[in-house]
Amino acid sequence: MAQGYVKASDLPQVIPVFPLGGAILLPRGQLPLNIFEPRYLNMVDDAMAGDRIIGMIQPAGGPPHQPSLSAVGCAGRITSFAETSDGRYLITLTGVSRFRVASELNIHTPYRQIRAAFPGFEADLTPPPEGDFDRPAFLEALRLYLERRQLDIDWDTAEAAPREALVNSLSMALPFEPAEKQALLEADDLPARTDILAAMMRIDAAETGDGDTPSSMQ
Repeated sequence: MAQGYVKASDLPQVIPVFPLGGAILLPRGQLPLNIFEPRYLNMVDDAMAGDRIIGMIQPAGGPPHQPSLSAVGCAGRITSFAETSDGRYLITLTGVSRFRVASELNIHTPYRQIRAAFPGFEADLTPPPEGDFDRPAFLEALRLYLERRQLDIDWDTAEAAPREALVNSLSMALPFEPAEKQALLEADDLPARTDILAAMMRIDAAETGDGDTPSSMQ
């Protein structure tokens, strides 16, 4: 059960949103954020004074200062908070449930707020069963993907982690394009997300060319 939320109606129906391209949050996943823009510092202040819920959502085109929002995002609860000496907030959001954007509110806060529709995502509130999972085949796809990208991970953790923790953390952390990230977010369930992620990794590993910039992932 996620943060004491048993059903969709337990969740706040109006939530602030943080539009951030290339970043998704998934149920029970943990997303560290470095908050420095004044409007989002304000958003965190207000969230900390209330239910600590913030919706992560990807932009979907439009002007940079006021982009359109993707249809689906994920609500997270602030589970870690620290303030730096230069006034930034270092927070961690822990994913609670995905939502659909029912409407955006016309309000005067510096950050945006939406009416969130959680029905259809009730299963997000309960960890899924492990189910049938060909871990060796999945890890081989991951190995080939990481080799091509010149990335590395903690393999002991990858081999021992529960399926949901492994698949969701990789979906959040690996450097896929925003549209690919959105497909992972909107997958019907964990088996579907596992299949989509494995396919993405295999396709990427099979590509040729030297246009990628080597990097590292902790």
